[in-house]
Amino acid sequence: MSASGPGSSAGTSSDPGADPAADPAADRPARRGPRWAQEGTDPDYRFSLANERTFLAWIRTALALLAGAVALRQLVPTFRVPGVRTLISLLLGGLGLAIAVTAYRHWAACESAMRHGRTLPPSPLMPWVAWVLGLAAVIVVVAVVVEGL
Repeated sequence: MSASGPGSSAGTSSDPGADPAADPAADRPARRGPRWAQEGTDPDYRFSLANERTFLAWIRTALALLAGAVALRQLVPTFRVPGVRTLISLLLGGLGLAIAVTAYRHWAACESAMRHGRTLPPSPLMPWVAWVLGLAAVIVVVAVVVEGL
């Protein structure tokens, strides 16, 4: 005799008479995390691991930029032009912050695309890194030239 009221197991994968094909999540263990991680099909683990390595590389870059900003502000003597050291430190620190925030979003977008068989999204980080570091380099060159005068 089986009950079909609240708290019963009728219609779930633990019911011996239930059809496992009717429950697509029956063969997949329950997971925690974002909704996109439970949608689509699991990609080849090698692609997920490569995506994770890329994410960690962006995080290392963000940490290096933050460390460089702190070191520049604390250890480099002031330039003759006031505010240059602070400006470059803010550029590096801001870029490090932007990379840290954007890296996770890009990792998640790539994971979602792989799960749904879509083309991977382009990274918004590369142009920003190039432009901000280029701007910082121009400021450093100008400050060094002014120091030499």
